[in-house]
Amino acid sequence: MTTSVATHPPGASAAARQTVPLTGLRGAIARNMTQGWQAPRVAHSVDVDLSRVETLRGERAAAGDKLSLNAFVLHAVAQALRAHPRLNALIREKEVELIDDINIGVAVALDDGLMVPVIRHADTKPVSVLAAETRQLAEGARAGALTGGAYQRGTFTVTNLGSTPIDRFSPVLNPPQVGILGVGRTRQQAVVKDGAVVAAPVVNLTLVFDHRAVDGYPAALFLGEIARRLEQAEFD
Repeated sequence: MTTSVATHPPGASAAARQTVPLTGLRGAIARNMTQGWQAPRVAHSVDVDLSRVETLRGERAAAGDKLSLNAFVLHAVAQALRAHPRLNALIREKEVELIDDINIGVAVALDDGLMVPVIRHADTKPVSVLAAETRQLAEGARAGALTGGAYQRGTFTVTNLGSTPIDRFSPVLNPPQVGILGVGRTRQQAVVKDGAVVAAPVVNLTLVFDHRAVDGYPAALFLGEIARRLEQAEFD
């Protein structure tokens, strides 16, 4: 009987096998994303002119109140959810549960995963409060300082890749929620205003929704209202 031994050229070494175990946080993300991917999901997408929002942000910054775009998006989403309650819902085994409280999850990227702390009663809060809570939750999530309750009872999720080169993307649903909004980067783009072509700051919003709970037309109305509120800078 002979024994075969693998050999390598002089000076070479076998490459070490590297793996990422699907346990702990990574395992929880894998299970959650698998469940979300199995839903019959549909994506709607719209480009939004942020000219008025950016003007408002500049005015607030000059007054010492620096606000992120995400805070304005959260405000628009929260108000649109109040007007379109079918998107503020959780899907159960044989029913869709409409939730009265509007609790928006905000995706926070960590070094080894993604966490989604929740802003509760988001429709009752002005942009400045939404901005402050988003900062606090993001800092707490990255420091591992949030309790389990901070991640519970979400009814809709917003995930923002505006700090990356990504223009648009279709996020995976965060089950049992029936909707999630993906926000791309703000970019300068040619738009038509009063018959003239001008440059304007534009962001893409992509709504992914569970078609078992919501049909395409009402989902389009919901996304259209978010876009309208941002383009007209409707903020209480």
